[in-house]
Amino acid sequence: MAQVKGKYVDESLLRIRSVNWQRFLKHFLKSIEIEKGYSKNTVESYSVDLVRYVSFLEDNGVEHPDFVSEELIRKYIRELSLVGLSPSSISRNVASIRTFHRFLLLESYSKNYPAENIEHPKVRKKPPEVLTVDEVFALLEQPDTSIPLGIRDKAILEFMYATGVRVSELINLRQIDLYFDMEFVRVFGKGSKERLVPIGKVAIEWVREYQLKIRPKLAKIDSGDFLFLSRLGKKLTRMSVWKIVKKYALMAGIKKEIHPHTLRHSFATHLLEGGSDLRSVQEMLGHASITTTQIYTHISNETIREIYYLYHPRST
Repeated sequence: MAQVKGKYVDESLLRIRSVNWQRFLKHFLKSIEIEKGYSKNTVESYSVDLVRYVSFLEDNGVEHPDFVSEELIRKYIRELSLVGLSPSSISRNVASIRTFHRFLLLESYSKNYPAENIEHPKVRKKPPEVLTVDEVFALLEQPDTSIPLGIRDKAILEFMYATGVRVSELINLRQIDLYFDMEFVRVFGKGSKERLVPIGKVAIEWVREYQLKIRPKLAKIDSGDFLFLSRLGKKLTRMSVWKIVKKYALMAGIKKEIHPHTLRHSFATHLLEGGSDLRSVQEMLGHASITTTQIYTHISNETIREIYYLYHPRST
């Protein structure tokens, strides 16, 4: 087998006694890494889940996937619950088991698919922390705009609330992605999927102020075209944005647990509470893919702009 990233796979497989199970699992991990292109962390998660699962099967005398029963998988899931694994972790294990057995079936390693009726446990998701409109406005008023970094921070906060972008999208934003004459910004989301997001006049004014007066003073030869820069002229990091948001939330007297994603949640919630339809908000958040020529699926540029200005508290 081509080496799967890191030593963790080979080391963990030593816990498996059966040569058959070792061979099946090695092939599976190689498949998801090379053929599916899964990340190192994802492959490692599958390895951890499945080595533990296969060890359980061996402890119960099962040396081949043909002899795995649905009842035995359910017993394993109950044991995971008894040892204190959270529902979300158990759900991940179930997903790993189902994927593994599907692979064994498709690769003709087994004629058996015992995970067909195994369902994920119900996971109660904690609702995301959301700021009220007043709390957001208080947050946005905290940066000291009489100093250069205060203007930068003001532009960052206004931009985040105006567009609902993820922090990864914010720090990778380039000046070439700003279409202020159209009141849109181009964002590259997960999987490099591109979308255009409306941006309100207030945010545009502050970003322009930062671009004209502050960014030229921060920029260095190697700054590239990244929009928001650190005091050293480098692209901002996730941690630096987190510190900016936490700093001004503290200054605003906000007691809630806040992080950059809180502004994204607040952006979406305030639009929905104002009466926007869910489909439009999904488009703005990047939950539906778009291309350069087909900006939004089923929604025209003009319609989505009207929705944005009608429902966003900071659009004008």
